[in-house]
Amino acid sequence: MDSDGGNIVNFSSYKKTSRAEKKRAAKQEKEKTAAANRVRFGRTGAEKKREKLEAERRARLLEGKKLGATESEDGPQES
Repeated sequence: MDSDGGNIVNFSSYKKTSRAEKKRAAKQEKEKTAAANRVRFGRTGAEKKREKLEAERRARLLEGKKLGATESEDGPQES
């Protein structure tokens, strides 16, 4: 076998760059998913509290506008 002093290939450096690229791509994909979930599900505590108070206020206003309720919240009253 004749050796022409051919090219030496270092596969470990190829593995390292390939692995790093895969990690970088996976990290970017996770960040995209996280950003979408923050938009879809995420609300701050203040937003949740404000929404809860607004719902309670709307329920009180609606209850106050009802005319002559013959039934209590517990159910029909028997005489």
